[in-house]
Amino acid sequence: MNEASRIYWDEFWKSQNQEKPIRVSAWQFGADPDHLAQLVIDGVKSATCSGLVFYEMENEPLPTDEDYSIILNSEDEPLAIIKTVDVKIMPMNEVPEDFAIAEGEGDRTYQYWKEAHERFFTRELNDAGMEFSEDMMLVCERFELVNVRKKE
Repeated sequence: MNEASRIYWDEFWKSQNQEKPIRVSAWQFGADPDHLAQLVIDGVKSATCSGLVFYEMENEPLPTDEDYSIILNSEDEPLAIIKTVDVKIMPMNEVPEDFAIAEGEGDRTYQYWKEAHERFFTRELNDAGMEFSEDMMLVCERFELVNVRKKE
């Protein structure tokens, strides 16, 4: 977590009057960080997913429904804080339509979600020397927006 994210988090959490959560991370959304972060801020995007294989390759812990995340723009500047509220692991070809729509991308249809994610995962897996499969396991997260950083 960079210094700007740490300051933003500390200022936000001071106002919460709660014990600090165990895990807070700072990250960008994959394909288009600025656009996807704006969808979160606008209340359009309330879900995201990643391939389980990427967590395994990077030795990253899986998200839990107790996690907070600082959403960064493409310049690694903090924009907002979300709280994960639900995590499910499932094959890509079993992701329900309501989850795909909650990702808030494109025309917000299942078909758009499927095609965009197939392209993204094919590219990312190819870069890692692997092949895409429609039944690849995904880590599907639903989240709530809890804070938007004020513009300075």
